[in-house]
Amino acid sequence: MKHDASTVEDYLAGLPPDRRAVVSKVRNAIRKSIPKGYAEAVRWSAITWEVPLSRFPKTYNNQPLSYVALAAQKNYYALHLMRAYGDKQELARIQDGFRKAGKKLDMGKACIRFKKLEDLPLHVITDSVARTTPDEWIRMYESSRSGGR
Repeated sequence: MKHDASTVEDYLAGLPPDRRAVVSKVRNAIRKSIPKGYAEAVRWSAITWEVPLSRFPKTYNNQPLSYVALAAQKNYYALHLMRAYGDKQELARIQDGFRKAGKKLDMGKACIRFKKLEDLPLHVITDSVARTTPDEWIRMYESSRSGGR
């Protein structure tokens, strides 16, 4: 789905009611669990939680450091958990959480795709989201950019 919204409220208002309900439920769960210091925004046609440039301006693309993103695509929903991309232990926790919840994980490098809310074990997502403060995320990012040195 193409979104030209500049605010989360506009993003949600642009969704059909059934899709808005799913995105809102996941968004609310993330908002309750995400550590303080991340900013919620709309970027890349998604609701994002990111480290603001005012806090950490040294990103490779001069954009805020993205941590989580949530989007309603045409045929599915996408939840990007960026830590899972660079942290094998976090990825294993997510995979194990889905397995224990009896859910099928449809995931790319950091993108979990799901078609309905029931496909997503929210406790697994909120546990993952809650695990990393902005300071820790910045350290992980800097380490990845320096080759782990």
